[in-house]
Amino acid sequence: MSNWAISINNLGKRYRIRHETERPQYVALRDVIADRAKRLFRTPGSTRPTSEDFWALKNVSFEIKHGEMVGIIGRNGAGKSTLLKLLSRITEPTSGRIRLRGRVASLLEVGTGFHPELTGRENIFLNGAILGMTRAEIRQKFDEIVDFAEISNFLDTPVKRYSNGMYVRLAFAVAAHLEPEILLVDEVLAVGDAAFQRKCMGKMGQVAHQGRTILFVSHNMGAIETLTQRAVVLERGQVAFQGSTAEAIRTYVRLNSECVEVDVGSLARTGSERVRLRRVYAADEAGEPTNMVASGGPLKVVLEYDGDRDRACENVSFGISFHDAAGQTVAIHYTDYAGEPFAKLPVPGAVAFRLSELPLKTGRYYIGARVLVNGVEADWPRGNVGYFDVEVGDFYGNGRGFHSGIATFLLRGEWLVHEPSMSQREA
Repeated sequence: MSNWAISINNLGKRYRIRHETERPQYVALRDVIADRAKRLFRTPGSTRPTSEDFWALKNVSFEIKHGEMVGIIGRNGAGKSTLLKLLSRITEPTSGRIRLRGRVASLLEVGTGFHPELTGRENIFLNGAILGMTRAEIRQKFDEIVDFAEISNFLDTPVKRYSNGMYVRLAFAVAAHLEPEILLVDEVLAVGDAAFQRKCMGKMGQVAHQGRTILFVSHNMGAIETLTQRAVVLERGQVAFQGSTAEAIRTYVRLNSECVEVDVGSLARTGSERVRLRRVYAADEAGEPTNMVASGGPLKVVLEYDGDRDRACENVSFGISFHDAAGQTVAIHYTDYAGEPFAKLPVPGAVAFRLSELPLKTGRYYIGARVLVNGVEADWPRGNVGYFDVEVGDFYGNGRGFHSGIATFLLRGEWLVHEPSMSQREA
């Protein structure tokens, strides 16, 4: 017998979207008669249909083995949450088949599976019973669940009075500690604070090592990369890729990189135009244009240029700068900073500036560029020549990613126990 825990074969989910036609608040009898008369003489296909089919998922097939922790990634509307709802039996598929081996616990959205009128204590027992556990088994895990959720003071309060954070803490604690064979986790963990997210990531890693199967949906590529070895990329309701997590993330970034380039030639500029920039863009490791990069990941900025093809292009210096949405310069770099200018370059040609680890927080950044030949201004476009968006990445290598804050740069360093100074010892 094969070792799968979840088997999905040609799964599809169709929704019927209805188009409401506006009706007046009061309808006279003559309007009803006129409308019926118009329908008699209406040409088929001459009006907008009142409804249409939308496939949230279509022909989705993959298997997950026992003990695997698999990521599900894709842009908003790709079908991730629909897939988890089908696996949780919240809704029925339109086509295809799902086979599951083991008890399934779901953490899909705040409050899923909780009865709002029941207390936290009662909901723990209710969820355990739904999973098929005996009362004795639930009691054995009860204290551990309460300690993890940190809600002991509100245990006998109806959960309808809980904050979103309390809801999530209790829901995750129940799902992770009641030992389901299959655990489905959606982006709901983003609701919790940073300390709780770290706690949850550690618990999921622990659960996975115990041989249980986890399906993890997240937009945090750092968490996906750290916690999973395999991932499935959904695009418009279909499987765009399934395989190693690293390749899945590259596929996801490529699919979401709608590279809109700036028309550099239309910008006002100064300089001799001995060398003239014609195209500037952010690129991935393979050199393909992209507008989406991860903090902590590699970044290339490619500068394509042209110029006087009858003269040698010598002693050329390129410069780039990054600017935030407010127009503030956050970084600048010239070839001179790293050493000598390019002694000789072909015309036309291209150069690239590469960062092995991008230290910027999430957000959009704009690119400025400049060229000098023999120390003289050759081309300086007065405006942004490109841009890129930074998404959450595993900059610190701990699987937690980094979210927007007041700082622009992420720092990698080392904390040490330092010997106290003489004055401190004397004090």
